[in-house]
Amino acid sequence: MTEWTDHTARARTWFESLRDRICAEFEAIEREAGSDASFAYTPWNREADGEAVENGASDTGGGVQGLMKGKVFEKVGVNVSTVQGEFSKEFAGTINGASAETPGFTATGISLVAHMANPHVPAVHMNTRFLTTSKAWFGGGGDLNPPFPYDEDTADFHAEYKAACDRHDPEYYPKFKKWADDYFWIPHRKVHRGVGGIFYDHLECADDAAFEANFAFTRDVGEAFLGVFPKLVRRRMGMAFNDAEKLQQLQYRGRYAEFNLVWDRGTLFGLKTGGNIDAILMSLPPEAVWS
Repeated sequence: MTEWTDHTARARTWFESLRDRICAEFEAIEREAGSDASFAYTPWNREADGEAVENGASDTGGGVQGLMKGKVFEKVGVNVSTVQGEFSKEFAGTINGASAETPGFTATGISLVAHMANPHVPAVHMNTRFLTTSKAWFGGGGDLNPPFPYDEDTADFHAEYKAACDRHDPEYYPKFKKWADDYFWIPHRKVHRGVGGIFYDHLECADDAAFEANFAFTRDVGEAFLGVFPKLVRRRMGMAFNDAEKLQQLQYRGRYAEFNLVWDRGTLFGLKTGGNIDAILMSLPPEAVWS
């Protein structure tokens, strides 16, 4: 298949609906903590050839950055975007199905990073996406990043993703768990970024049937996140903490920032495709220390 416009539109609609439900749940948690914090939404347009695109002047696309700073969520970003255009000739050769001769692409997806006020509440990352070049594929996953790991939280997080994977293929969870373990490794620190989760990419769609199967799996990945992470937040957000524990959280955040700036492919993809800088770097923590 070479025409994926309708499929991209379907994926986009679902990613946006997932965003709405996640943000509503996070705001509900803030209300439970006595906070009136809400998401602020900022639309942006993709930059083409290094120049800002005016509203309606181009079909290169854009997205919406959702950002909330509250009592429980010290900083949480939930971004959705749908962009299209051409990769630079140098970058095209690094992307599945693209080349200097065929640099065209579309990409739609949701990306979420939450940094929590209480160091006992785990930070988290989740994203799912659908991309097309000369090929079409889904990717995504989620991983838990606690400064203070709790075995119960880790087990529940992995169990939710394992159940989602097992509904589609019994080989998915061990394969995608290992992929996450390998990907979220900080080589210069020789440590994992967190306690893992799942990561998958290039879940290719050769035809409509493959698209439907992979889209169903990707939806389940999103639902798994929504099903488990709010439970972990509510479990830990009332725990007492001291200055030493807060310092440990800030030191941990330094490692998180290092990974995202040095090793993360999503950061590079956004920067190389004219994405919004604030949306791309929303994954960075609001405060961190190096010592």
